[in-house]
Amino acid sequence: MANSFASRTLTALSDLQPNMANLVSGEVIETLYLKNKNTGFPLDIGSERYTFSFTIRDSPAHFVNATSWGNEDYIKSLSDSFRVGDCVIIENPLIQRKDIEREEKFSPATPSNCKLFLSENHSTVKVCSSYEVDTKLLSLIHLPVKESRDYYSLGDIVANGHSLNGRIINVLAAVKSVGEPKYFTTSDRRKGQRCEVRLYDETESSFAMTCWDNESILLAQCWMPRETVIFASDVRISFDKFRNCMTATVISKTIITTNPDTPEANILLNFIRENKETNALDDEIDSYFKESINLSTIVDVYTVEQLKVKALKNEGKADPFYGILYAYISTLNVDNETTKVVRNRCSSCGYIVNEASNMCTTCNKNSLDFKSVFVSFEMLIDLTDHTGTLHSCSLTGNVAEKTLGCTVNEFLAMTDEQKTALKWQFLLERSKIYLKFVVSHRARSGLKISVLSCKLADPTEASRSLSG
Repeated sequence: MANSFASRTLTALSDLQPNMANLVSGEVIETLYLKNKNTGFPLDIGSERYTFSFTIRDSPAHFVNATSWGNEDYIKSLSDSFRVGDCVIIENPLIQRKDIEREEKFSPATPSNCKLFLSENHSTVKVCSSYEVDTKLLSLIHLPVKESRDYYSLGDIVANGHSLNGRIINVLAAVKSVGEPKYFTTSDRRKGQRCEVRLYDETESSFAMTCWDNESILLAQCWMPRETVIFASDVRISFDKFRNCMTATVISKTIITTNPDTPEANILLNFIRENKETNALDDEIDSYFKESINLSTIVDVYTVEQLKVKALKNEGKADPFYGILYAYISTLNVDNETTKVVRNRCSSCGYIVNEASNMCTTCNKNSLDFKSVFVSFEMLIDLTDHTGTLHSCSLTGNVAEKTLGCTVNEFLAMTDEQKTALKWQFLLERSKIYLKFVVSHRARSGLKISVLSCKLADPTEASRSLSG
């Protein structure tokens, strides 16, 4: 132990009492860096107040919250000095009695009736080196702060839908993908960032969780997709009207345990290892079954030229963007060979099956594990307006059926003359088309364009939108 602490006895978190002098030690299991412009804190009038909060733990049953307020330089220095998973020693924190009802509304719930307050002038935080760490602390980072069986599966969240909207719950799930942090500036010029993590488990193949604070984003960047399991205690569940699905959000109460050492987590870990190849399907397969966009949230109208410019500006970004286009379908080869328009998909995973064997090479590991298939529209169309053409836009599944006004089986029963007549219903008319754009290295243009809806446009509406 360092000289300044060597002669001092550490106080266990379970023994903390208000107003006592202490030297406490524990492992950091959650941190949060916040800026608040409220000037109620006694800094200079008009100055900004910064806060930094974190949670430390020294045993399976005991953990407490610690908070420090101060100017930007002090708080930033303190928050940069350690990370989740580090073991720290705190000298001379002020021990205060916790106002449970008020404070646990925004901070992690803890079993202690006390909290720690760090003063810039009197308190010190020291990160322990590897040889100083109490070995009993090392295992705590993999122990959830909630009962290991107290969680919702992703399937339960989706099934309960709106009844869980706004609820704060625990989630056990595997990490499917971790997005790049996205930076933004609010209307009052405050800078922020967000990162979307896609989760999955035995019951749901893809579920979004959003991180907004720096620490949870840094933690997420360390997760290995399809190899990491997390237990997220106290995440907020909400219904995303734009994507028409349930999502989770990491909030100031959330504590995330990476690769928890629990029976339930080990079962999930075995599941993702055994199904790694199956779970590695493209995101487009997930979207084939799961994605449902609320079209009323898409309001931006573009020309083809404007969409191409926007696509260039979004190059390198993982998040999709959406728009409305008033255009003609200039290529619609529905009267070609049916194999170019209709394909077989696996009813289990949604992947396009091998045409020669008519079997899914992903799901069917042996002849005893045969999965059924179903027919689906799979076509590429071109969209043209007065400014240019978007080539190879994907029109598939139910969207294609609604666009063409017939099911796949009805289409297959048509004669060649009927298919040609169907095509010309669209080639001569302007349509209102909702589109989704995603950067994709597999696409020839570097951009995957999916049609979300395509209907014949009202002439007055189209004219008004284009002139605007």
